[in-house]
Amino acid sequence: MVKKAKNISYYEAVGRRKQSVARVRLYLVKKSEEKLVGKLKIKAGEIFINGKSIEETSFKTYKKKFLSLPLILTKNEDRFAVSIIVNGGGTTGQLDAMVHGIARALLIVDNEAYRPLLKANGLLTRDPRKKETRKVGTGGKARRMKQSPKR
Repeated sequence: MVKKAKNISYYEAVGRRKQSVARVRLYLVKKSEEKLVGKLKIKAGEIFINGKSIEETSFKTYKKKFLSLPLILTKNEDRFAVSIIVNGGGTTGQLDAMVHGIARALLIVDNEAYRPLLKANGLLTRDPRKKETRKVGTGGKARRMKQSPKR
């Protein structure tokens, strides 16, 4: 018996960096259509972060360009509407988590074609660096030593 193809409306992936976690959804939207996601109407090529458009966020232009880098490399800027929910960490960790999530979601779309391109640009590698835990007796920091008396 032949399996029926599922009616997939979006591709979902999770990206991580430091303490940040980003849940990314790539919605299949035709160029002239709008897709209703929760309370938002999303068009193809738009990126929404935590319910706000990327233009409404305080990202600089180079951060906006870096965020859409996986889509630009794979030539999918106008094919998907992107919805991202991100929490934890700071702005840099969140940005890297979002890029990692978009790249992983694109792998689900088409594994063979996009994998070498994304891997060569380092977008699939999860950056494992984390904040070092503080040690007891160091005065509140991870590697700081308490000052010893002079005499």
